[in-house]
Amino acid sequence: MKKVLRGGNVYRDGKFSIEDILIEDGLIAAVGAVDAADAEVEDVSGMYVVPGFIDVHVHFREPGFSYKETIGSGSRAAARGGYTTVCPMPNLVPAPDTAEHLGVQLDMIKAQAVMKVVPYGTITMGQKGGGELSRMEEMSGRVAGFSDDGRGVQADAVMEEAMRKAASLGKPIVAHCEVNELLRGGYIHDGEYARLHGHKGICSESEWRQVERDIELARRTGCQYHVCHVSTKESVELVRRAKAEGLRVSCETAPHYLVLTDMDLKEEGRFKMNPPIRSAEDRDALRRGIQDGTIDVLATDHAPHSAEEKSRGLQGSAFGIVGLETAFPVMYEYMVRSGIITLERLVEVMSVLPGRLFGLGGEIRIGAPADIAVLDLNPRYEIDSSDFLSMGRATPFDGWTVQGRNVLTLVDGREAYRYAQQA
Repeated sequence: MKKVLRGGNVYRDGKFSIEDILIEDGLIAAVGAVDAADAEVEDVSGMYVVPGFIDVHVHFREPGFSYKETIGSGSRAAARGGYTTVCPMPNLVPAPDTAEHLGVQLDMIKAQAVMKVVPYGTITMGQKGGGELSRMEEMSGRVAGFSDDGRGVQADAVMEEAMRKAASLGKPIVAHCEVNELLRGGYIHDGEYARLHGHKGICSESEWRQVERDIELARRTGCQYHVCHVSTKESVELVRRAKAEGLRVSCETAPHYLVLTDMDLKEEGRFKMNPPIRSAEDRDALRRGIQDGTIDVLATDHAPHSAEEKSRGLQGSAFGIVGLETAFPVMYEYMVRSGIITLERLVEVMSVLPGRLFGLGGEIRIGAPADIAVLDLNPRYEIDSSDFLSMGRATPFDGWTVQGRNVLTLVDGREAYRYAQQA
């Protein structure tokens, strides 16, 4: 089966140019002036054709919590957002800490996913942070890396041992950084909003202190180390210095940290996530980190919960919001159209760099899998969470006006999502 995408603004080698793409047997066979004989031709003129987005930090909740999200619903939401590959975190039951437990998740992925889903294995057995590491060697060929996301590994010796093991296997350690003894019952940022409204705050040090420790361990072990959902100015600076030193350190942030501050909070569960939305000073440092290359990856930390779990306000609601269906339009509207970054840089942090860092593709080139998103940058509309394909509805962006949407997602050349204009 041959398919030609004709006349789109194609992103290749860091820039856009009007080209055709020939897809054959699930691969990109030619780019430029292509032979469309015997091919299905789709006119995408006026559209922007980019490598499918790659999210290295999502939660699809299966096995164990299918009332929050299923692999089927999560992958359909991802495809709608323009994602062709995602990496779900291992806070599951059973936790993927052995080949047998990982196999339960992989079987569900094979049965349900409409796009590529590459999971993580845990760092520790049961994801409990104890002294026994997961069976990393059993899982290494089938996972994106190893993480205990949702909780930081507290013991220095355990994290160092994990880094040495992961390095020997050629896999990254992907760390949720949080010092438990510094949390002190907090649930939003320890800043002005918390003081004004009588909430318990989570201090910035609870994040950056463990980033600092882990960078030292990465220096010692040579491990590839990736920091999850960076939210503080101190963490950005620590990563910047590590990169300048030549360490194998990378990091991600998420859309909500780039466009919101703690003073934008409302007394609703859809504004509660971990780490929390922080100060304007932190937000601005994150933006500079995206601009100067300190921050490599834009991830969503898509974390669906039931409506009941998110209905208890800032104090009582579960941590986590959804983001796969809003990431591109929010970033295009509030980061690109506002002049903070270019569209090319947005594609880098949503496709190219996560693909390169984790060995997951992220390029439009001859011979590569035809994992492609087609973007229409013209429509303006309001985000409506009731329309999500995800089972989760909690988003701080509900009702926001945005511009641009993904209209077609191809995974190995196969249509995984197509936008249909509603009557």
